[in-house]
Amino acid sequence: MEEQNGRETISAEELFFFDGKPAALPMYEVFRASVLAGVPGARIDVRKTQISFFNRHMFAAVSFTPVRKAKDRPDPFLTITFGLPCRIASVRISAAAEPYPGRWTHHVMIGTTEEIDDELLAWIRAAADFAGRKGRGKQRGEKP
Repeated sequence: MEEQNGRETISAEELFFFDGKPAALPMYEVFRASVLAGVPGARIDVRKTQISFFNRHMFAAVSFTPVRKAKDRPDPFLTITFGLPCRIASVRISAAAEPYPGRWTHHVMIGTTEEIDDELLAWIRAAADFAGRKGRGKQRGEKP
């Protein structure tokens, strides 16, 4: 990734991901900058259906996964997905599942840049910490 004014610029692959939904790009730009600033060494991988953020392992992803019914979805929207060792009880969590013991996958649907706040970013930093510790001892049931 190229740097501009000390910050990495968005890649062509990232921009192409938003080709069909350009109104969601400003939310991604704010989320991306916040994650890169808050998680040193984070890497980005763009795939067909999501943009993933990694440290040692994937800790967050951005997608257009519709985790709410159409009538309950903002337009535009982004779905932020992250994993933690416990379930978060919050009205902001659109869906949560425990794919295996001690790992909860959470989905937060956002519709504005204002929703990329301290609470969401704290969950993302906790997810990055959790992903960075995978395979390094017992983690089950830890609180973020």
